[in-house]
Amino acid sequence: MSEFWMYFNIGLKHVLDINAYDHVLFLMALVIPYAFKDGKNVFVLVSLFTIGHTLALLLSVYGVVQIQASLVEFLIPITILITAIFHLFTAGKSSKNESITFVAIVTLFFGIIHGLGFSNYFKTILPGNASDKLLPLLEFALGIEAAQIIVVLIVLIISYVVQTFFRFSKRDWALVMSAFIIGVVLPMIIESEIWNR
Repeated sequence: MSEFWMYFNIGLKHVLDINAYDHVLFLMALVIPYAFKDGKNVFVLVSLFTIGHTLALLLSVYGVVQIQASLVEFLIPITILITAIFHLFTAGKSSKNESITFVAIVTLFFGIIHGLGFSNYFKTILPGNASDKLLPLLEFALGIEAAQIIVVLIVLIISYVVQTFFRFSKRDWALVMSAFIIGVVLPMIIESEIWNR
C-alpha cells in the first residue's frame, strides 16, 4: 500500500507542482467555458486527458515511442495556446455541446503530448522489469486524475464566484481567462529551446 501512495503522490505532485504550471494552465484553458452543470462533459474531458497522458507513458516506458524532449517541451505550450485560442473565438457561443466531440478528440491527443513530456523522468523512477511497470503507471495515473479533479473544481468554483458575485457574463469570463492564458503561454513558446537549433 505504501508503494501505491508513493506513485499516487508523484502523480498528484506532477500536476500540482507550482514550478511546472503548464499542466494547470492546460486544465484551466480546457474548462474555461464550462460550469458545474456541465460536470459530465468536464469529467469526460479530464479523463480523456488522463487516458492520453497514461497511454503516452505506456508507449514511452515500453520503448514503443521515443521523442526528443525539446520538441515535447515546445509542443506542450502549443497545446495550451491552441485550447485557449479555440475558447477565445468560441466564447459565448451556444454550440458548446456540439463541439464537445472535437474538443474530446483534441484533449486526448494533447494528453498524449503532455504524457510524453513527463516520460523521461518517469522512466528513471520505475522498477527495472517490464512486468513491474504497469501497476506503478496506473497508480501514477490515479494521482494525476485526482490532482486534475482538484484543479478543475477550483477553476469551476472561481468561475462560479466571478459570474455570480461579480456579475461577469460567461462570455466575458471566457474571453478574459483565454487572453490571460495566452499571455502566460506565449513567452513559454518564444523562449523555447527549439528556436536555438
